[in-house]
Amino acid sequence: MPESREILADPLGKSHNHAMRRFLPLLAMLFPLLVLAELPPSAYEQMQKAATEYVDIEVLRVDASPGKAPGEQNIHLMALVNKVHRAANLKTGDVINILYAITPRERSWTGPGEIPLLQEKDQSLAYLVKNADSADFHPAAGAMSFHNF
Repeated sequence: MPESREILADPLGKSHNHAMRRFLPLLAMLFPLLVLAELPPSAYEQMQKAATEYVDIEVLRVDASPGKAPGEQNIHLMALVNKVHRAANLKTGDVINILYAITPRERSWTGPGEIPLLQEKDQSLAYLVKNADSADFHPAAGAMSFHNF
């Protein structure tokens, strides 16, 4: 009879506590991977919709310099605005600076997609946001800043 009282007092039983003790360390180990997981397409689409600037550009110049982290590169694109789809700060014919950083990752990397490195003469769409402290722009939609779905 004492066993039935334990079941009533703790309907999940002792095995529940044991399973939780095994699950919590596993969750703690996996949490960093969950935080870095690739964003779903809907998240990128929301960032694209929130971008203040949506334009077509032609890359005039690409400069890369070492970043703060090992392997990181600071990218400076000078681009010509060929067409304005939506803009708060730009018009056709403007020459703009787009600044961002890229870090090479191993093939097995699980995390947010990297912003692509455009090359001189590339023509691309661009989802951008203006830097509050300068006339420069930054990619607004991460890995999908220069692509549509």
